[in-house]
Amino acid sequence: MVRPARVAAIAAIAIMLAVDDSRPRADAPMTAAEIARTISGKRVYLRTPFGGEFPLYYRPGGIVDGSGEALGLGRLMRPTDTGRWWVEGDRLCQQWQSWYDGRRYCFTLVRQGPNELAWQRDDGLAGTARIDD
Repeated sequence: MVRPARVAAIAAIAIMLAVDDSRPRADAPMTAAEIARTISGKRVYLRTPFGGEFPLYYRPGGIVDGSGEALGLGRLMRPTDTGRWWVEGDRLCQQWQSWYDGRRYCFTLVRQGPNELAWQRDDGLAGTARIDD
């Protein structure tokens, strides 16, 4: 005779094994592999506090191009720049030729939806972005 407690334990184990936990949690930082797969060859549009979007193109091979021309940033800084990008640990890193005085920054990325990201830079600055396939 099988005891009810044993049946319940076996059922609980079967349910736990059947649940697909391989998908990343929506609030979990992306892994290095997820970052590379998501960013490489894509245009990422950083949302700005004043309503516009700032496009960055992450070329395969580690080159990133940025343009602030549509936002009128030419009055404040060089309107376009090129830099390099790479994945270090589970963070996206980039370094521009002139923007930010060539300082290197790394970002933790969290997927917010199929084409949405939240990002936090290593100095604490944070925001959101959309990815254009």
